[in-house]
Amino acid sequence: MLDVKSVSVFYGASQALSEVSIAAEVGKVSCILGRNGVGKTSLIRAIAGLQPLATGEIVFDGENINNLSTAQRARKGIALVPQGREIFATLTVEENLKTGYACLPRATRHIPDEIFELFPVLKNMLGRRGGDLSGGQQQQLAIARALVTRPRLLLLDEPTEGIQPSIIKDIERVISLLRSRGGMAIILVEQYFEFARRLADNFVILNRGKIVLAGDQRSLQDDVVRSHLTV
Repeated sequence: MLDVKSVSVFYGASQALSEVSIAAEVGKVSCILGRNGVGKTSLIRAIAGLQPLATGEIVFDGENINNLSTAQRARKGIALVPQGREIFATLTVEENLKTGYACLPRATRHIPDEIFELFPVLKNMLGRRGGDLSGGQQQQLAIARALVTRPRLLLLDEPTEGIQPSIIKDIERVISLLRSRGGMAIILVEQYFEFARRLADNFVILNRGKIVLAGDQRSLQDDVVRSHLTV
């Protein structure tokens, strides 16, 4: 589905990523772990087309997408739930969801019933402004908005950040369900290790823009991973 090959990213003279390679498969959750400032968000933004590459290659469904815009990648089925949610505070919940229509053919521009099955709280809030929702409700809205685009690759950038435990459980349930359906690949950027531990099929750990540890869930040694996450 997705192959990120030897990707390097710079912000001016500062190098954010150095020769990073990861893969994502349909029906699996690939988790990117690491402390703050190690390049996790830079990697996810590069996949989404929001950050240009200095070197390397991003291949999606066998096609090099380096030169595709964010909009073109969205039309191919790549959806990003950004860190901080970035919902539209002055738009209603329904209007926020409909912003996902932009990358869809006209015939599919509707909100699937599945959205309200996954996030029932949103069904009764369609007329409320996004800015009036709680942080947890806004996070659910951000994920729902991404799902409106019918993605085949879902990118989640720290979905548990600042969220109450009950909502974290709801988000975990949704991610598990989406994985079990086998219709998409999921990349999860996280710092909350227990959450990632329960969901990740594969993982990479970044430090200073480089991969320092990678493997599948069976090779995930908690004490070793924690040593790379603590300050």
